[in-house]
Amino acid sequence: MPEYRVIPSIEQLRQRPGVQAFVRPFGHSAVVEALRTETDALRQWMGTNAPGQGAAPMTSETAAEAIEAGLAARLRHLFQSSLRRVINATGVIVHTNLGRAPLSQAALAHVTDAGRRYVTLEYDLERGERGHRDRHAEQLLCRLTGAESTVVVNNCAAATLLMLAGLASGREVIVSRGELVEIGGGFRVPEVMAQSGAILREVGTTNRTRASDYAAAISDRTALILRVHRSNFSIEGFTEQPTLEELVALGRERGVTVAEDLGSGNILGGLAAATDLGGLRLDDVPGLAALVRGEPTVQASISAGVGVLCFSGDKLLGGPQAGIIVGRRDLVQLVRTHPLMRALRVDKLTYAALAGTLIEYAAGRARESIPVVSMLTRTPAEIEVRARRLADALLASGSFDTDIIDGRSTIGGGTTPGLTLPTRLLALVHRSLSPDSIESALRRLDPPVIARIDNDRVVLDLRTVFEDEEDALTSGLLSIR
Repeated sequence: MPEYRVIPSIEQLRQRPGVQAFVRPFGHSAVVEALRTETDALRQWMGTNAPGQGAAPMTSETAAEAIEAGLAARLRHLFQSSLRRVINATGVIVHTNLGRAPLSQAALAHVTDAGRRYVTLEYDLERGERGHRDRHAEQLLCRLTGAESTVVVNNCAAATLLMLAGLASGREVIVSRGELVEIGGGFRVPEVMAQSGAILREVGTTNRTRASDYAAAISDRTALILRVHRSNFSIEGFTEQPTLEELVALGRERGVTVAEDLGSGNILGGLAAATDLGGLRLDDVPGLAALVRGEPTVQASISAGVGVLCFSGDKLLGGPQAGIIVGRRDLVQLVRTHPLMRALRVDKLTYAALAGTLIEYAAGRARESIPVVSMLTRTPAEIEVRARRLADALLASGSFDTDIIDGRSTIGGGTTPGLTLPTRLLALVHRSLSPDSIESALRRLDPPVIARIDNDRVVLDLRTVFEDEEDALTSGLLSIR
């Protein structure tokens, strides 16, 4: 009898209790498809591994068992999302490759509520008629930033595009050559400006631009003076740049609006400077001090007189991916009514997550409740306590040698160029595996652990590891042999 005949039919396989157990979670069609694929794979294997060539004889039952064993893995692979949860042990807080800012529980609660029910996305309860979605979160944003009006789109690149299209299409926008940046994903300011219909007018040099350079470029064709946050690099040495106040004064004198692409969305620094964020002393919290002293804030730009500016929702703000435009009421209204607004607007879930995030700031709970802020304000001493707890568990296993060393965490996400935070790192040496092998094994765990290698040792920065992930991290490391 030909060997392929020992393989049961698809219908026979489908009736097996073990196979039936997969129907409810994965569905009948997917199970049948997976059975056919596993059956074909077994036939191919049998064709190259005949009895007498090292393969044991196969019966109908052993064939069915082999197919059933492979079925679970195939179905899990078929239904597994490519967007997987990971444990971030890199110390990069706003990690672009790992989804930037994790949302707070408050933001997630707002998303769940908005996603499960009907909401007033475009409905005015007082008037009982159609409302406007672009007004959501405006009150909170104005309160926190000091702006007169706001509008939200799907990311900061879109916000820059819409801002320029609404305020400068067909006219010139003056930008320093030192700010014609490219950031992650190939986002280039000159190219976005071209798509908006605005005309780029470069002034100054890469390292030195003066207020007089801007003044000399202003003409009746000028729509905006644009200042761009350099985002992920800094220029040091023989440099010069006018202050924001100088640019605003020039704009007022010549009747030209100053706009700004601030990028990072730092409102925490502005709140800390004004209220000390619940009584924190800046010198006791290096991350907070770095923001207040080294990174421009939205509040400072509004206070300086910038007419309109944009920033990200999922960087230092710690909220969902969004591009937030704030500024003078008349300027924001021009942006809001531009035809591109409909293409770039956000949905109810983004508004819900953003509102949930902003409420935490407004209520003074940001340090405890928003993950990015919490991670940013952790001290090296707090991180060391957690690292020692993990080190003790690993030493007891006998597989790892550990050391706790000084290190630097990175804020990341194209923010705070040149600024890092002091931290304490857990350095690992396995007694039989290389650092590359350990790092690779960490990525194969469930959930995967993303770490880094430094000086031939795997290092873990617990600044970016959630406390409820510590057990999974410990058990994952202990499973590595």
